[in-house]
Amino acid sequence: MRKLHRRIQSPAALFAFEAAARHLSFTTAAEELNVSQPAVSLSVKKLEQALGTKLFERRHRTIKLTEAGERFYADVSFGLMHILNSAESVASRLPEEHVSFTCSTAFAHYWMLPRLATFRRNNPDIEIRLQTTDKDIDIAEEPLSFAVRLGSGDWPGYESLRLGPEMIYPVCSPAYLEKAGQPKSDTELLSHELIHLEEPFRPRAGWRDWFAAQGIDYVDTGGGLRFNDYALVIQAAIAGEGIAYGWDHIVEKVVKQGLLVRVGTGLYNIGRGHYVIWPENQPPGPKAERVLEWLKTQAKAVDR
Repeated sequence: MRKLHRRIQSPAALFAFEAAARHLSFTTAAEELNVSQPAVSLSVKKLEQALGTKLFERRHRTIKLTEAGERFYADVSFGLMHILNSAESVASRLPEEHVSFTCSTAFAHYWMLPRLATFRRNNPDIEIRLQTTDKDIDIAEEPLSFAVRLGSGDWPGYESLRLGPEMIYPVCSPAYLEKAGQPKSDTELLSHELIHLEEPFRPRAGWRDWFAAQGIDYVDTGGGLRFNDYALVIQAAIAGEGIAYGWDHIVEKVVKQGLLVRVGTGLYNIGRGHYVIWPENQPPGPKAERVLEWLKTQAKAVDR
């Protein structure tokens, strides 16, 4: 930790960098952190000096992450999310004072967190706790408000709200395309570095399914990078390690930020969706109902 402290002397610099990178705006980051825009700019500049590299390209009224900045943002945001989860888990609050979710790490990091800042700003009296798990747990047996699931929407004993469809398309970083070239067809993806998800508990589609949906024969020879957590798949893709298959509801924000780009033309619509569910015999309380209303607005935005 001493080495880390020498590199990053102030945690505030990490908060300033994460907010600026997420919004691609020093001004918006300053508004979120309730500080001045020059304070955010200075914190980021000191961080760049400590790291010995530029994290942003400054343009007229706009900023853009450098390649080093993209890699650093992926790791910083992922690390801060885990710190938040740990802090929330040890915070001594009464159960009725918070609304809790259980979901995958990837869903928490890439779907929930980018949206939570606005919700928390508009609902300061509601504390949301995210509990990431590597398997689907029975929330009827746990002190949890909601769970996020992929499926058909029919879970006996549970109510559900559809957040969006389950659609998959290939994605990679701009840096990878510069290095490996733009595939001219979906078939040409077979010759590229493919990043695989080997999910141990939750059945998930893979490259074989995506290629089959495009009418392309694919044989998995066991090569390429392989991870058991989809958040790591996305991090590897952002780092330029290859092409990943992107669930639209997970990678949508990252693609809009320019950290990943869609490649090829093939789209695999599995016909299922991602849902938030809760027990039928445990109706949501007033605060949880407000969270559900917010989730409904997010679902409408996804489906437009």
